[in-house]
Amino acid sequence: MNRRDFYEMLGLKPGASAENIRKSYKRLARKYHPDLNPGDGSAEERFKAISEAYDVLGDPKKRKIYDQYGYYSDQIPPDGPAASGPGYAGFDFSGFDLSGADYPGAGGRGDPQRGFGSSFRDIFSQFFTRDSGEPSPQGAARPGTDIEHHLRIGFWDAIRGVKARISVVHEEACPTCFGTGSGTGGPVPCPECSGAGKVRRPAGVLQFTVSCPQCGGVGRLPRGCPTCGTRGRVGKTDSFDVRIPAGVQTGSRIRLAGKGNAGLHGGRPGDLYIVTEVGSHPYFDRRGDNVYTAVPVTITEAGLGAKIEVPTLDGRAALKVPPGTQSGQKFRLRGKGAPSLRSKQRGDHYVEVQVRVPRAADERTRELLRELGRLHPENPRRGLNKKT
Repeated sequence: MNRRDFYEMLGLKPGASAENIRKSYKRLARKYHPDLNPGDGSAEERFKAISEAYDVLGDPKKRKIYDQYGYYSDQIPPDGPAASGPGYAGFDFSGFDLSGADYPGAGGRGDPQRGFGSSFRDIFSQFFTRDSGEPSPQGAARPGTDIEHHLRIGFWDAIRGVKARISVVHEEACPTCFGTGSGTGGPVPCPECSGAGKVRRPAGVLQFTVSCPQCGGVGRLPRGCPTCGTRGRVGKTDSFDVRIPAGVQTGSRIRLAGKGNAGLHGGRPGDLYIVTEVGSHPYFDRRGDNVYTAVPVTITEAGLGAKIEVPTLDGRAALKVPPGTQSGQKFRLRGKGAPSLRSKQRGDHYVEVQVRVPRAADERTRELLRELGRLHPENPRRGLNKKT
């Protein structure tokens, strides 16, 4: 990438002042921020490009390297490539006498040629991984996280669908830094590595120089935004209407794309999942897409058969009770159950018959029941006391 690229991305010429660089970046970031251009992929790519350009040109040390060599790399020290000195990918040999080291396979003390041979290379391969030299992309886009909102609705709202107004607490891009988390004045040195981008880690008697875990090897951290610190996001409560479709039940999840927490550095926002909790009904028992109802019938209706009316989700419906119906027997009404979220077909409605026996409150009723017992002397409990 030549020297003019980053300046052209910000609409500037080489030699522009730091204040002009900052103003141009803020103007372009506001124009191309993904939150202000939903669904526009070209705007998102442009936002990433100007963020990358400002990350370099907004830092005096990075800009100096960029202006001098025509590109920026974390591996180029401020005084040029020669300042890094000889060495092996950052490996620190200081403080060790490797000419006569005692370790398995070495030539022993006084035998430096053998002690520095293949066995040392074996140790090197086990304990050392060459640094790739690529710093962690601190300005890389990161998607926002998903959030859940639990919503309690009534039984009939779940059957028919409802439009509900909800209030959701989520994180949006900071209006001050436009989601970058950076304040004015450029980055500051990383406190973990003091700006070097590297830290030393011991491995037995050896020491290795590795990329700083806090700054990812960059050596600098963004200057904190006065509004959000370095988070790039701020909390906000939004209220809006949402359509709950017919057929939801307790535990149903409704996804609203892009209504979750904002992403970082132009990353797409997360999603909002509405989890429903449905209230009960006094005589409808919903199980999945099916509905169950218990309906009482008289002993005469059950014995002789009858045509009765039963409650359904659509109102009252006729049900034919055949002669000899037993208490607990179920009858199915096809397509009279709850709407389904998975298909256009509704569930079924099951009606359970519960036979009600009249009280023998007078002598005439008792005599009729005795007569019924004489006509049907069978024992319904026959065989229950047999040993198995």
